This record gives sequence, structure tokens and C-alpha cells, in this order.
Amino acid sequence: MWKKKKLTSDRLVFHLMIWVPLLFILIFNYVPMATGFSVAFKDYKPGLGIADSPWVGLKHFKNMFLTADAVRALRNTLIIAVMKIVGNLIVPVIFALLLNEVRVRWFKRVTQTITYLPYFLSWIILAGILTNILKTDGGLVNRAIVALGHEPVFFLGSNDTFRWTLVISDVWKNFGYNTIVYLAALTGIDPGLYEAAYMDGAGRWKQTLYVTLPGISMFVVLMTILAIGNVLNAGFDQVFNLYNVSVYETGDIIDTLVYRLGIQQQQYSFSTAVGLFKSLVSFVLIAGSNKLADRFAGYRVF
Repeated sequence: MWKKKKLTSDRLVFHLMIWVPLLFILIFNYVPMATGFSVAFKDYKPGLGIADSPWVGLKHFKNMFLTADAVRALRNTLIIAVMKIVGNLIVPVIFALLLNEVRVRWFKRVTQTITYLPYFLSWIILAGILTNILKTDGGLVNRAIVALGHEPVFFLGSNDTFRWTLVISDVWKNFGYNTIVYLAALTGIDPGLYEAAYMDGAGRWKQTLYVTLPGISMFVVLMTILAIGNVLNAGFDQVFNLYNVSVYETGDIIDTLVYRLGIQQQQYSFSTAVGLFKSLVSFVLIAGSNKLADRFAGYRVF
């Protein structure tokens, strides 16, 4: 039978090591957060302060669903986030399968290193690089397009191409790093399965189809389920450094809207309501994805 352990002096040290930082987080993170949430339910005036600002209830939440900018930002966030989830799932899996077939070790290591280096660069740096290579006047990509006999494409200024530019550049930045997970999964497949498949006459394609893919399927399911929790996170750093007024229609997301309303236009209550709505939905999605990951992949975060 399980017995409760006594809190001895040596164990007390470890408890203090945990509770001190937890108390610090509680005081400086969660207490101010609880106070800040009330701004979403008030018509906040900096001169009056949070306590004396008039209470308006759910007014800002109602306006959020009636305001065209907020509805547009929510729609763009969902579309861009889902496109990124799909791209960051398919491309790393395919690349991991291809890289797994390479038998020259030095080439395999060099290729893997080169592909995951962009992951460690900030979007400020990458935005500068993308702006230069995608610009219509002398950009590397548009030079190639013109050389093929086509008109230059305004990648960062057209609503037709901006979303795809965001998704493709995000996949390019992250797929090398995400590939590591699937390469690790591939190493866990029993080599005897490949030998048995070879003895049964299966070639490399059929071995991939009937041995490799089933062997990493649980990892694919797990990564997909965990990504669901980020469906309202379309990547503020990337969008903020690449978008402009001309692509608000397809590129403005919840985070950039909150930034403009709260920081630039001083609409503190409305921007807090939008941010609180996103946080609550994200919390539900993360908790739900954790349950799904436990049910289908046997994995729990908390």
C-alpha cells in the first residue's frame, strides 16, 4: 500500500527550489494577468485607471464579432495557421523519407545541417532576406521569372500571393528542424522488418509504403494533434515583419490586429477582449489536443 512520505530536511530543500520560482511566477505573472483581464470588460481610460474605468460587460466581445477587421483577422488566422500545419507536416515527412534513403553519410549530414540552419535565424533577419530576393525590381526570384518569359510577381504586396509566401517561407524555415523528429522515429523501426519485406519481394517503394510509413505513423499523428493547439497562432513575428497595408485583406491576423489596436490606436479594452478570446480558445484547443494525443498516441503533456 502506498504510504505518504514525510517531508524530511533534505526533501524540504527540493520543495523550496520548486515553490520559490512558482511563487515568483504567481506574483509577477498571474496576479497582473487577472487584473489585466478586467480591462476587456471595461471602457478603460488611462487617466481613470483600471478600477475606476466604467464597466461595460461583454460590449467589446460583441463588437469583436461585428467588426469587419476582427472577423477578417480571425478568418486569416485560421486559414494561414491550417496551411502552415499541413505544410509543416507533409514536407518534413517527405524530406525525412528521402534523406533516410541516402547512403553517403557525409552528404546526408551536410544536407541535414544546411536545411535546419534557417530555423535558428530570427524572422527579422529572414524578412530582410525575403524582401530582397522577392522584390519586383531586381529580386532574385523575379529575375528568374522574367527570364522564363513571365511578368514579375509582387509576392509581398499582392493578396493573391501573400498567404502562399507566408506559408512557403515558414515551411522553408522550419522543415529541416522538424525533420529531426521523423529521422529519430525512422531509427526506431526494426531492421528485421525490412529484411522480411525484402525476402517477400518488396522493393524500396513497397518497403517505404508498408514498413516505413506505418512505423512512423504514430509520430505523425502525435505531431498533428499537438499542432492543433496552435491553430490560432499564425506567426506574429513573421507576419509583422512581412505584411503591409496592401495585404491586410489576406495577411492581417489576430496578433497583428491586437498590436495595431492596443499599441498604435490605444483601443486598450477592445484589443484586450480580442487577445482574451484568443487565449481562451487556444487553452481549450491545447487541452483538447492533449487529450487526443493521450488517446491516439499514448502521449500526455500534463
